[in-house]
Amino acid sequence: MNHNTESVAVSEHENRLQKRALYESEGTNPFAYAYNRTHTIADALALAAGCGPGEKTTHQVAVCGRIKAKRGHGKAMFVNITDQTGTIQLYASVNDLGDLTHFERLDVGDIVGVQGALFTTRRGEITINIQSFALLTKSMHSLPEKYHGLQNKEARYRQRYVDLIANPDVMAVFQKRSAVIQQVRAYLHDQGFMEVETPVLHHIYGGASARPFTTHHNELNQSLYLRIALELHLKRLIVGGFEKIFEIGRVFRNEGVSFKHNPEYTLLELYQAYADYTDMMALTESMIHGLVVATYGSPTVTYQGQLLDFSLPFKRVSMRDAILNEAGVDIDTVSDADMVALLVAKGIEDAASMPRGELINEVYDTYVEHTLIQPTFVVDYPVETSPLAKNHRDKPAYVERFELIVAKMELANAFTELNDPVEQKARLQAQQQSRDAGSVNAHGMDDDFIEALSYGMPPTGGLGIGIDRLVMLLTDAASIRDVLFFPHLKQIVT
Repeated sequence: MNHNTESVAVSEHENRLQKRALYESEGTNPFAYAYNRTHTIADALALAAGCGPGEKTTHQVAVCGRIKAKRGHGKAMFVNITDQTGTIQLYASVNDLGDLTHFERLDVGDIVGVQGALFTTRRGEITINIQSFALLTKSMHSLPEKYHGLQNKEARYRQRYVDLIANPDVMAVFQKRSAVIQQVRAYLHDQGFMEVETPVLHHIYGGASARPFTTHHNELNQSLYLRIALELHLKRLIVGGFEKIFEIGRVFRNEGVSFKHNPEYTLLELYQAYADYTDMMALTESMIHGLVVATYGSPTVTYQGQLLDFSLPFKRVSMRDAILNEAGVDIDTVSDADMVALLVAKGIEDAASMPRGELINEVYDTYVEHTLIQPTFVVDYPVETSPLAKNHRDKPAYVERFELIVAKMELANAFTELNDPVEQKARLQAQQQSRDAGSVNAHGMDDDFIEALSYGMPPTGGLGIGIDRLVMLLTDAASIRDVLFFPHLKQIVT
């Protein structure tokens, strides 16, 4: 570290410690309990929105916020404060406060409450003429510089609290994230779906091809897994008689980190009785098209410089045709050895140990997914790749499944759900054999799930959507880390 920078930082912190001690010696608590706020900053700005330059109002407001800038001294000072809703200018003068000594003591970063009348300056900026103020929280650190502070991405992710203070655009991303989730819930409620909650801790993990995180319950001496999907418990509820249900929850996968992967993320899963994957396709199109239009006012959006068109209907292509077009092989007839050769040519050295289903998925991931930019439904997957989906009614070697790919990312995954307990048991037994042979992503055997299906699950369509990736698209975020408050990062070793 630069020694000059370090000494300045230390002296600034010591200066604030001294101010804290001064407040306490004067009988003032620099960490207040509450403040009687009458308006948010957005509300205050709205009150004076129609005022012309230099106009005074009779509106008295009491607002709270963090000091972002100070200028002036002596007989008058201007300060900008920010709350969650916006930023407003304050004007403090000796004419109203009598003495500015205590006001001048405030630092950038302090949180204050102020009361006063609204007016506009000669330049037309809405301002509060302070009649009284209170220090609510003394900040013990200086904020990053406006133009040069906290630009390092890694530092921003590690200190998201500072990132939010320093970068208003970051707060706007997370406000939009919240709005997107609210809109998803509203859409599903309007469609008659009921929101439910299912366990995070599982005795047997399943519902996806992924490695789990393991944990242990000390009192019961049980080994448990953090859920990798929501699917199998939600299907149990369909068996129980609920017909349209959804859950938005965190899932956990013990896998790599990338621009589109985080070990824990937010997943929407929904299930509808008496529906199939074509119904899920229509629902997916309708919901995502509506979200884009609600966000941008049109079905088109620019994501990372690429114009995406969410006009209905979305493009459709079969998995077989997609692989044939991009990899030049027909998955109906290609040998495992030829697929291994294709993958080894791309540097995937462990391809030879993969069962056929994993080979097909890997060829698709390697040769196809990155070529799909516009919203595209990839439909009809080989049975080997999808142990929880129902056989295709016209093509028995395939299942009724689709994935929605947008901007090279899987956004949604849906099935006509397999509800035959005998067939499901056989498929899970085959998956268990693959796991026993060393396939870490294979499904395990879940006897209780088979027992539930044996009571009868109606024909059902199921859908999963990655909420974080959806928010990435709607906020033009290049990385999933930009839409997670606290993404997973490597631990700093000191």
